[in-house]
Amino acid sequence: MRQFFAFVAKEFRHIFRDRLTTAILLGLPILMLFLFGFAITTEVKNIRLAVYAPAPDDATRAIVDRLAANDYFILSRTLADPSQIQDVFARGEVGLAVVFSENFQEEMLHTGAAQVELIADGTDPNTAKTLVNYAQNIIAGYQQELLRDASVPFLIIPEVKLLYNPSMKGAYNFVPGVMGMILLLVCAMMTSISIAREKETGTMEVLLVSPVRPLQIILAKTVPYFVISVIDLATILLMAVYVLGVPIAGSLALLIGTALIYIFMSLALGILISSIANTQSTALLISGMAMMLPVIMLSGMIFPIETMPWPLQWLSQAVPAKWFIAAVRKIMIRGLDFESVRKELAVLSGMAVFLIAASLKRHRTRLE
Repeated sequence: MRQFFAFVAKEFRHIFRDRLTTAILLGLPILMLFLFGFAITTEVKNIRLAVYAPAPDDATRAIVDRLAANDYFILSRTLADPSQIQDVFARGEVGLAVVFSENFQEEMLHTGAAQVELIADGTDPNTAKTLVNYAQNIIAGYQQELLRDASVPFLIIPEVKLLYNPSMKGAYNFVPGVMGMILLLVCAMMTSISIAREKETGTMEVLLVSPVRPLQIILAKTVPYFVISVIDLATILLMAVYVLGVPIAGSLALLIGTALIYIFMSLALGILISSIANTQSTALLISGMAMMLPVIMLSGMIFPIETMPWPLQWLSQAVPAKWFIAAVRKIMIRGLDFESVRKELAVLSGMAVFLIAASLKRHRTRLE
């Protein structure tokens, strides 16, 4: 029995010898509980709202006040011209726009019916449908209040319009997210595991005594994954267009350029992870915790970032996939130009430069 406990103690010492692995094993449940507890929610809150009322009256003000007083919406823009609607959606400034008809209150009082248009961004059809339902319920509540006090029945008719995705195809939403996840997996995760495998099996030392320089060895390990990522990118785009029916509304060259910046950044991240991890299992754990969970939970791929608590919204700014997915949606779905994605490209380029410099410096220190 004493030998059994000795072996148990030995295994504990073996586990806790690697502090990085220990931190991951003990910290991963806390991180998962935190993310799943706060990031996963079916509610959509704090959505920026734009209003266009050509002739503001008591009825329009009452509806706008009810929308703004609700936890779901934040009144951020009052538009002076209907031509501004497309612009605020293109810049991502609002999630829902409410457009009242001319002489809204007079139509309601004289004809008994008044029209209001609800415009949402259809690139995320689930969120758009939820926002429209929220607004329709609030307007219906106001209508019920009028009916209780009026002898003539009033009818407010909401007309729904979804920009960029009028047919509400789910593929419009998940294609950019899947693209960001696949490229990150192929580049970062597989690159880190590949280099860590060389270190774990001891073949890295053999390679280091060869005439090839250490940095050339690292770069040579990344070239196959870069080629595979480009092939995957082409496959995803072809299937999206010809199988799923998702059009490339913007510039194909700009879309490919954005993807290449993201690929370079992902490769640098994989190299950096391999410099930290000495085993394949450690590289896999780091990749899973540092990439998979943030991509799924904090990139806006599935759950809207606006509905999350502010610490998670702040943390999502450091997730590269968030910026890539946002850029792809703007280019591929909305058909916007370079000026509209300049911020996303600047952030991705800055991340790529930082990660490449950090990973090469760390590998140069460790290998040479």
